[in-house]
Amino acid sequence: MDNNFFKNIEKKTGVNMKDIFELANSLQNANFKDEHTVRGVIRKVSQIANKPVSREMENKIVDSIVKDGKQLDFNQISKMLNKK
Repeated sequence: MDNNFFKNIEKKTGVNMKDIFELANSLQNANFKDEHTVRGVIRKVSQIANKPVSREMENKIVDSIVKDGKQLDFNQISKMLNKK
């Protein structure tokens, strides 16, 4: 992809594309049935987005993915975070 494309995204979002690619690579073989893994992903996304996630919200997301067996849906997680 065009390097300017990523630079524009970084400027608009303030998110380093290197961090996004590292996160995406780490998710490829992640076990989303494992609570520890899911919590790690939530914390990493929170850190990259510079948006704190309360322990209560983290628990809701973990329950939704691990205990309820739902797919990891970033749109749903985004909606949950924006309800705060």
